[in-house]
Amino acid sequence: MAKKVKEIEGGVCAPRGFKAGAIACGIKNPAVERLDLALIYSEFPTVGSAVYTQNQVCAAPVRLSASHLKSAEPRAIIANSGNANACTGPDGLVHARAMSAATAKALGLKQREVQVCSTGIIGVPLPIDRIEPRIPELAASLNGDGNPAARAIMTSDTRPKEVAVSVKIGDTKVRIGAIAKGAGMINPHMATMLCFVTTDAAVSKAEIVAATKEAVDHSFNRITVDGDMSTNDTVIVMANGQAGNRTITRGGEGSAEFREALTEVMLCLAKRIVADGERVTKLVEVQVRGAASALDAERVARAVANSKLVKCSWNGNDPNWGRILHAVGYSGARVKEEMVNIHLNGVIATQNGLAAGTEGGKLLDAVSGPEFTVGIDLNIGRGEFTIYTSDLSPEYVDFNRTEYSAVRKK
Repeated sequence: MAKKVKEIEGGVCAPRGFKAGAIACGIKNPAVERLDLALIYSEFPTVGSAVYTQNQVCAAPVRLSASHLKSAEPRAIIANSGNANACTGPDGLVHARAMSAATAKALGLKQREVQVCSTGIIGVPLPIDRIEPRIPELAASLNGDGNPAARAIMTSDTRPKEVAVSVKIGDTKVRIGAIAKGAGMINPHMATMLCFVTTDAAVSKAEIVAATKEAVDHSFNRITVDGDMSTNDTVIVMANGQAGNRTITRGGEGSAEFREALTEVMLCLAKRIVADGERVTKLVEVQVRGAASALDAERVARAVANSKLVKCSWNGNDPNWGRILHAVGYSGARVKEEMVNIHLNGVIATQNGLAAGTEGGKLLDAVSGPEFTVGIDLNIGRGEFTIYTSDLSPEYVDFNRTEYSAVRKK
């Protein structure tokens, strides 16, 4: 965390005026007792913003939530795991509306003040009969502990992901809290990952929208596990102003501090999503610099981060810089092979497009840990881009080859 941003306890309930709850509905498997329905609620009016998946095959709850946000500010988020409610036809939208209507009734809100999110298997009808009757119970579970909600939105995650920070804006301490889930189908371009952010900062609508987009661009839009963009990717931010600070306007006093803290929160969770990717063993930071433009730097970073050959070599602790260089070459960026340098965790592997002559053992050590950095310098211009990625394991393939069939049999 940056010096001005202090990490605190509490997750989404750390900011004043927010509560969360979770219950088990047996959405994916009635025989398994696990939390799978979560609710986050602001006791006070909010201003909010959201960024949704750009996948043209878009889940029903994403379409519904986007329409709600156009005419109302969000006061609550209801989210289920175990079923994405995606590719489910007209019934999918009916079921998403049923979730929002029942939540609004239980909390005394307008239906459009409820954001609905789902995550899990695609193409299987949402078992709304297991969800809708339990929403009053869900509302009754609201309290000051955000951890159950963080656990309820997990699918193939192995651990919950939550964070909260405090940042001083002017003379006032403002809090930001968040939970997230990810693991598989991770290659967001937000505009199966979800992130819900709460803050007690007083923020203008224009600022919350701009700050959210900026934070997402520097966090969730810079991660990839498997190169697949989900049908359900959603980031929602709600600000209720209970900190009592002077309202932060777009580009006004306190804006820089607020955006820095919001980005820190999202980046923290983005890295945790990659580190907990489906059966991954490594978190790898790919840093590209010296590109002809920022866009070229991004092209190179994404080509390397999504290369199956590169990711497999990382899984085997293989410092195969040739695979990295070949991905640089097909990235579509302007590249001069004889000018490319590659460092593995600070150890030079490639100099001027050729083997640097570094001892093999040093390169092996550089990529053998659970976290390392790949530095790529194109030496053409000033463009830079960083992305966070993972290795690719045989267990990833095994984990992902039978889920749909298993669910359909239940």
